[in-house]
Amino acid sequence: MNTEQTVLSALATITDPDIHRDIVSLGFIKDLRIQGEHVAFTIELTTPACPVREQMQEDARRVVLALPGITHVDITMTSQVRATQSAEKDKLLPLVKNVVPVGSGKGGVGKSTVSANLAIALAKLGARVGLMDADVYGPSIPILMGATIPPGPGTGKIVPPVHYGVKIMSMGFFVPKGEAVIWRGPMLAKMVDQFLGDVDWGELDYLLVDLPPGTGDVQLSLCQKIPLTGAAIVSTPQDLAFQVAEKAILMFKKLRVPILGLIENMSGFECRHCGQREEIFGSGGARRHAMANALSFLGEIPLSTDIRTSSDAGRPIVESMPDSPSARAFFRVAENLAAGVSTLNLGAAATDRPEPAEMTQPSPTEVRIVWKDGHESLYTGYVLRLACPCASCVDELSGRRRIREESISKDVRPLTMDPTGRYAIRFHWSDGHSTGIYTYEHLRASCPCPTCAGTRQMRDERTTTVAT
Repeated sequence: MNTEQTVLSALATITDPDIHRDIVSLGFIKDLRIQGEHVAFTIELTTPACPVREQMQEDARRVVLALPGITHVDITMTSQVRATQSAEKDKLLPLVKNVVPVGSGKGGVGKSTVSANLAIALAKLGARVGLMDADVYGPSIPILMGATIPPGPGTGKIVPPVHYGVKIMSMGFFVPKGEAVIWRGPMLAKMVDQFLGDVDWGELDYLLVDLPPGTGDVQLSLCQKIPLTGAAIVSTPQDLAFQVAEKAILMFKKLRVPILGLIENMSGFECRHCGQREEIFGSGGARRHAMANALSFLGEIPLSTDIRTSSDAGRPIVESMPDSPSARAFFRVAENLAAGVSTLNLGAAATDRPEPAEMTQPSPTEVRIVWKDGHESLYTGYVLRLACPCASCVDELSGRRRIREESISKDVRPLTMDPTGRYAIRFHWSDGHSTGIYTYEHLRASCPCPTCAGTRQMRDERTTTVAT
């Protein structure tokens, strides 16, 4: 006689290849029913775009049929996308589960084309998807998606148009043809705020953000505004392109945004007439760099005339030619991207970077941080205010401090402590100052406890000895 426990024990031999845990302990098995020789259950995956969906279903069928007396197994496959856990995200985008920026170190690598095709691919695989075009100076998503109808007014918010099953928002809807956006940093930050908070995104599993190239104001504003699930980086195959893309990787790491992986675009050209493959920009460069730097490789997209013509026509190749080799490449990347998101959200990724577990004010002029490794730091408001790293307090070129100790009140206190993305805290001080962003690394490195202070003193003494 088979029981629920014997069936679950058999299913526990199946391991999710990305999370490296069995599907029973992960809670994937739902609604298990046993009626004599018949067994039925549901496997609830963490994404409809699971790349091992069919394999997991067949493995589950095989191990249950191997039990004595079982002759029939009925398996229902469903999915429930896990959300990035963040109080800040839930305040601003309570119905959006994951925010995934797509970035690059330079322009011209096809990042917007990749973003549009990935968004449609995820939607076709069954996910609820939005696409935010944050490339203010070159907003191309409306053209790529063939979106000619602008957003409409809603109940207090802007309603984004839907094309190919994807909700879209872009500055391209608001800038008249023949005009250019000429904005400084504060305006760019305001645009990010409005696209996140003033748009009715509704319920989404994934909000992809097509970033402008480089490491500028838009990227910084986005990372500061909301904790991001993880970033995907697009690069062409050659070493020079990756050396530039690496700057985007370093930026996201510094801002504590996990890297979901690298995408190699324009990876080889295959002639449609003779079938010969030409490595115009080389191939495999992103894969090699991913392996060398312990990053995931999400896949490669070929250099294809069909991708270009379909994009120009406003029907990305995933929509216009879903069975083509190029479209299948985008689907594979989308599946790997979704798997990476699930891996992060289920806690499979670990980091040794400092992260607060609790922040309190034991008194109006003190800040107490308990770190996730159990270490405790107690700062005075005066010391923190004096250590403000903003450009008003520190010369950005020389690193020299601009403020004088006597100009700061000994009784200065933080009025609020606001998380900034995943990586820092912004204090609003009683003297009116509020522009300083204190990274967790900076706060931990300046811990005033006797142990940390003694370690810093010994390190400084060794540095002085070596210098002399």
